[in-house]
Amino acid sequence: MRVFLIAGEPSGDRLGGALMQGLRSLVPDVQFLGVGGALMQAQGLESRFPMDELSVMGIAEVLPKYAHLKRRISETAQAVIAERPDVLITIDSPDFCLRVARLVKAAASIRTVHYVAPTVWAWRPKRAVKMARMIDQVLALFPFEPPYMEAAGMDCDFVGHPVVAEAEATAEEVSAFRAAFDLGDEKFALVLPGSRRGEVSRLTPVFGRALSRLAQSHPDLRIVVPAAAPVADLVRERVADWPVGTVVVDPRNFSVDEAQAHKRAAFRAAQVALAASGTVSLELAAARTPMVVAYRFNWLSWQIISRMALIDTVTLVNLVSDTRVVPECLGPECLPEPIARALDKVLAEPGTQIEAMELTMQRLGRGGEAPGLRAARAVLARL
Repeated sequence: MRVFLIAGEPSGDRLGGALMQGLRSLVPDVQFLGVGGALMQAQGLESRFPMDELSVMGIAEVLPKYAHLKRRISETAQAVIAERPDVLITIDSPDFCLRVARLVKAAASIRTVHYVAPTVWAWRPKRAVKMARMIDQVLALFPFEPPYMEAAGMDCDFVGHPVVAEAEATAEEVSAFRAAFDLGDEKFALVLPGSRRGEVSRLTPVFGRALSRLAQSHPDLRIVVPAAAPVADLVRERVADWPVGTVVVDPRNFSVDEAQAHKRAAFRAAQVALAASGTVSLELAAARTPMVVAYRFNWLSWQIISRMALIDTVTLVNLVSDTRVVPECLGPECLPEPIARALDKVLAEPGTQIEAMELTMQRLGRGGEAPGLRAARAVLARL
């Protein structure tokens, strides 16, 4: 069996590596071709070119590389057509992957699978219909996604979310984390202002003022900010004038394993989290950390998003658990006072969130087969 895979981002590389491991356990003589990062290469893939060539976001970043990316799309599609694998599996990165799949479908009858369904349940539902022109099967991360894909004409299998397979912090890791940052037995709030410079710049002033208000009712509560490496210096600069004791966890100061252990420990040990909107809510849910989600958009983005959205919540815990227990302060409500009130309420009554988090993890596949193995079974079952 020969499988051609394409991933363009680190998150896709993780999904691809787990899927390849699952495929090899079921079909030991499987051969892998395509494009991927270190984790996929560790499973036997010889990447046709460095995956980070595709890890480009934003119009300003894409435009200078547009001609090169267009060539890579054509080269990759031609490679798939020439190799004639049993299946082409594209992983997330739809701007690149779906263009390759379209060219392949126009020239050959190779089966195409896309891993990670588009968020048509949130906005732009017609994307599923367009996707069905070049994709035969979708591997979905969320249990409510298959009906949307099937209605558009594609096979779709829920295979579980990778968050359920992530390691949880041990008691020893929590103790080591507290010792490394001189936290003792103090209670602390986790603050996660995002991983992009624009997010950090917009959110840290609001978050700082909200925490100042929270400190009036919780004067002994410390603040811990696990910074993403690309914005760690900016985070340090922006939290320097916060009026509460703040610890910045900079992953650049530790080995990869130590940094990951510290992040796991911080998530597990926190009493509450204030987080930018995004998939981090699932990481917090996996660690059973109650949260408040907040996000500030620019005016135009908010006008567009608020009109096009098909859902009344952006937090995945709320969506998967079919509850609305995680408070959100979005757009014009992303202000210090509403955020502080929400944090105060969550600290006083964390129980309902913890129940919703447990349900979320259960629905995403915790306790069952690893998502990579489930994804492999789904691919093989429909060949």
